[in-house]
Amino acid sequence: MERRQLRRGSRTPWGVDVERPGPREDWADLLKTCAQRTDEMRAEHRGRAGLDETEEIVFALAQAVEQRDANTGDHCERLSFISVTLGVALGLDQVSLLALYRGGYLHDVGKVGIPDAILFKPGKLTEEEWVTMRSHTVRGEEICRHLKALAPVLPIIRHHHERWDGTGYPDGLRGDQIPLLARVLQIADIYDALTSARPYKAAYTAAEAINIMREETKRGWRDPRVFRLFTRLHRAVISKMGNFGSAERDLVSMRQSLMSLQRSLVSESAALTQSNLQVA
Repeated sequence: MERRQLRRGSRTPWGVDVERPGPREDWADLLKTCAQRTDEMRAEHRGRAGLDETEEIVFALAQAVEQRDANTGDHCERLSFISVTLGVALGLDQVSLLALYRGGYLHDVGKVGIPDAILFKPGKLTEEEWVTMRSHTVRGEEICRHLKALAPVLPIIRHHHERWDGTGYPDGLRGDQIPLLARVLQIADIYDALTSARPYKAAYTAAEAINIMREETKRGWRDPRVFRLFTRLHRAVISKMGNFGSAERDLVSMRQSLMSLQRSLVSESAALTQSNLQVA
């Protein structure tokens, strides 16, 4: 199903295979849709639709993992929002969008088994430490494997560190072998990691992060089509959501930012139309 949704030469609502940005009018439509769809995913996620008590515990565990590191801030919320925004632009269905939203919280749940000495080490990891760190993908999948409602999220958890050229982990998948949802969340994850401070690095600016991601894509690490879509969405949507590191951190505020921008675009469009009428 995932290959059909993003096969070569296919057209999506935002023309993944087209280099130039879509018409200005598409911005308002996409902003409105992303705001609405993210709000729906948030409500469904908060309502724990279809989740039993054990599955709720897993989400609590995932949030505990995030809270271990004060540097990550609201990483999971930001990641969920950006991933759903990409999913909306790709025209993915409700099940896939919800999987992306939940994947934002659960993708690193396996880090619960990684010692703090490795997870928060400010210097370079040894080869042995890297083996332990890379195990978080398999550990996370194992934690969630037997939970029925989380089945759509398993490919995200296991494969969000695979690389387009096959040099990633844990399975060395390449190209379209990597599940689409994992490729989508990976791009959002990398961007947020680069633009956030970590024990081993300072935060990069958005421009610096995108340049790094562009070089990694040229190197063969990222899906070029998904990255190209991300850069277009960054210009049209993500860069206009406000400062993720400010008080506007929760998804309600992000949604409000999108709706505010959508209104401004509609107003600008109306003003332009009026100006054209006066010229005519």
